[in-house]
Amino acid sequence: MPSSVTGIDYPAEYNNRARVPDHPAIMAGWARDASAYRDAVGRRRESLRYGETERQVIDLFPPGNAAGDATVVFIHGGYWQSFERSSFSHLARGLNLRGIAVAIPGYDLCPLVGVGDIIDEMRRACRQLAERGPLLVSGHSAGGHLAACMLATDWRALGAPPDLVQAAYAISGLFDLRPLLSTPINDALHLTESDADRLSPLSWRPPAGRLIDAVVGGDESAEYLRQSRTLAERWDEAGATTRYEAVPGANHFTVIAPLADPDSAMTRRLAELARIG
Repeated sequence: MPSSVTGIDYPAEYNNRARVPDHPAIMAGWARDASAYRDAVGRRRESLRYGETERQVIDLFPPGNAAGDATVVFIHGGYWQSFERSSFSHLARGLNLRGIAVAIPGYDLCPLVGVGDIIDEMRRACRQLAERGPLLVSGHSAGGHLAACMLATDWRALGAPPDLVQAAYAISGLFDLRPLLSTPINDALHLTESDADRLSPLSWRPPAGRLIDAVVGGDESAEYLRQSRTLAERWDEAGATTRYEAVPGANHFTVIAPLADPDSAMTRRLAELARIG
């Protein structure tokens, strides 16, 4: 039912699987391609533990010929309650072939933990990866939310270098969590109104002087387009360097496919940002 306040049908707007009927085949393709890429890189892939649970592990994919650029972190999505890092290994391929290392962290899922706990987990993962050099944090869907959180984190307050995360690239991100309160997504998140406000990057102090791309599939719902556009506009007004892009013809699940291609515009842009850092 539409919200009585906004007139927007939030359950429909955020039900990506209903909007893309062939999502099962796309997801099966992720798992197949990810497994094939892990086999292709073999022992070059590293596993780094950043916490005590089974999911608190980072898969690091160094390139064959390192170029000394920032490591690109890719945080997977799934509304903070599904998927795992092993389904996205193939998305390291494009940047690896451009000489850039890619780190794919796992994290614990709701409802066993809360969204705030996952933010803290990603902070720990980033702090560990930053020991190796500068970071560019990217992510998809819930991972886009987490990427924005990493960019806007006050790292100095946590005893870390203030520039620990140098830039972010958020793909189909969720930056205002309040619309999710009236959807079935919240059955696992258990967010209250105060939680949703506290955990929304749009409610945080914008990362002035930092850089973020907010990218979204052009065929996604009006709400997803609004989320990315609003983040880019508000943070730009507050002194961040932002870029908004709606990728023509891409839906919520196909929008990340270009990451596997070293010659795609998305991979080239990430490589450019990694070298700026």
